[in-house]
Amino acid sequence: MTDSTAYIPPKIWTWNKENGGAFANINRPVAGPTHEKVLPVGRQPLQLYSLATPNGVKVTVMLEELLALGHAGAEYDAWLINIRDGDQFGSGFVDVNPNSKIPALLDRSETTPIRIFESGAILIYLAEKFGAFLPTERAARAECLSWLMWQMGSAPYLGGGFGHFYAYAPFKIEYAIDRFAMEVKRQLDVLDRRLTESEFIAGPEYTIADMAIFPWYGNLATGETYSAGEFLQVAEYKNVQRWTAMIGARPAVRRGRMVNRISGEPAGQLRERHEASDFDTKTQDKIDATG
Repeated sequence: MTDSTAYIPPKIWTWNKENGGAFANINRPVAGPTHEKVLPVGRQPLQLYSLATPNGVKVTVMLEELLALGHAGAEYDAWLINIRDGDQFGSGFVDVNPNSKIPALLDRSETTPIRIFESGAILIYLAEKFGAFLPTERAARAECLSWLMWQMGSAPYLGGGFGHFYAYAPFKIEYAIDRFAMEVKRQLDVLDRRLTESEFIAGPEYTIADMAIFPWYGNLATGETYSAGEFLQVAEYKNVQRWTAMIGARPAVRRGRMVNRISGEPAGQLRERHEASDFDTKTQDKIDATG
């Protein structure tokens, strides 16, 4: 170990606001709103409040895929929630998601609007509402949901674990980076082995399992996430690479990745989306150029 810092946990933990790294200004140990802010509401049946993090991209990809299938009821307004500015702690957002995490969805097509939070729950809700991307046969459904829950359980190792200590922590800790790099590579191996026997994650059909896993591990496979591709040697996972290229080429995926995006090339950003015409000819050219 190269880190010789001796840390002895105190008897009682106390919050040190200055010790949170890149997200110290928004992380806190309590829940609830910090300020009053009413959420905007558009005219579409579904109101999405999100940001194009991997969890946010899952939902915009799902919605664009549903629209591509012809489900008009999947039209949505996508409102930007900038987590670096603390938008997720506004009172309106907390009413939709008491956990103050993006994404959050409000289905206003129902007599009484329905709130759905947690990205996996949103994917299941939409899949059941529109009868798409979630198998109905019991064994196939179980396989799909198993992989969806695998992603939900694995993401903290990739994001809050490896990503935090590799890219965002205020100083590097060898033990932490090694520990989480080992787990992320194990997860990549899990996926690579699965994709030797199956075209898509859950079987022969494209499902919400692919939509959930792609924004996390697809971005990692291309080296986009945390710029850690060389460090983790992601190119050696050939089946993950094949799957990543296949999913990434889908037009709905390209569109979904642009929605609520505030980083990267400006040509790849559609900060808010309110109707299909937002993806006009010029935007399609952007998709082709940045996909």
